[in-house]
Order: sequence, then C-alpha cells, then structure tokens
Amino acid sequence: MIYLLRHGEITQSIPRRFVGRRDLPLTELGRTQAAQWGELLREMRFQAVYTSPLSRCQDTARLAAPGREIVLEPGWTEISLGEWEGLSVDQVRERFPGEYEARGEELAGHRPQGGESFAQVADRVTPLLEALADGPAPVLVVAHSGVIRAGLCRLLGLPLGHLLRLELDYAGLCLVERGPQGWKLHGFNLLPEGL
Repeated sequence: MIYLLRHGEITQSIPRRFVGRRDLPLTELGRTQAAQWGELLREMRFQAVYTSPLSRCQDTARLAAPGREIVLEPGWTEISLGEWEGLSVDQVRERFPGEYEARGEELAGHRPQGGESFAQVADRVTPLLEALADGPAPVLVVAHSGVIRAGLCRLLGLPLGHLLRLELDYAGLCLVERGPQGWKLHGFNLLPEGL
C-alpha cells in the first residue's frame, strides 16, 4: 500500500495566489494536522518515507512519521507554474492575456510560461509510483495536491483534464495499491480529525 499524504495547511494570501514551487511554511494548523497523522500512524511500519524537497512537505513528513528516515525525492515536487507563481488570477490575466482561459480549456497540456503542464507532472510521478509498487510496502509519500491528483488520474485512467474535480484538502491522505487487476484507490482525502 502506498500512503500519499498532502502536506499540512500553508499560509495563503488574499487574494489567493498561485503557489506552485514557492517554499511556503506550514501554519500552526498545518503542523497540528501533520502531528495528528503522526499519532494515527505511529504503529504503521513504513518501509520508507519519501517527500518533496519543499519545506512544507519535509516538515509534514517529520511530524507524520517522527523518528523515521526521510528520503527527499525531487520528483515529488509540486507543479512548476513558472512565471505565474506568486501572482493572483487577476495579475495572471493582466500580464499574460488569454493564458488563464487557455489553461482552463486544456488543463492537462497547458504550460504557463516557464512552467510545466499537468501531463508533464503525471509523466514524472507515474514512474515513481510504479517503482514504489514494485518495492516493499507500505510506504509513505508526502507531496503536493497537484502531484498527487495528477498521479492518481494517470494510475486510475481518469482524464487529466478533470483532476481539479478531485478535492484534496490540506493533510488529506490517499491510499493506493497495485494488484493483479491494476491500480486501486482504497481511500481518498482521508483527514486525521475524521478518523
């Protein structure tokens, strides 16, 4: 079984801005969410714990799997939004006319200037998930919403253009496993306070 955990809550500005690979820290609530997973998963004998190199994921991993060795894996880093990062929707519309609308029409394949598409994210994440399925289980991966959703769509045969329909909250946990008939989703957006 592969445990895919989204990092805990981060500070969002108002109006909301595209985060992407900006290295924003966890809020106090985010730290609490991660620590709650640490309590709930303390008996789990993870064979490995992997995380995105961004601090919000590393800090979540340390709290969710205290005392365990954590392996930084760049492939789990959030989608690069290039020149959109740090901008609000209105700022993107102003600086890159028509691009926000173009992304909405072709979410899977559209690349913001200097960034990557969700198809590219799925291409880099899928081999990581396949490799984990071939290794000892269970494993914990602490990553980002865009990465987890793109990977799940690819594994489960869902259109990447629909990935934003998969609501994944901060500290939401997904459970996936590859079996004889292919990949199965055993849990989606499980939250520590809901268990």
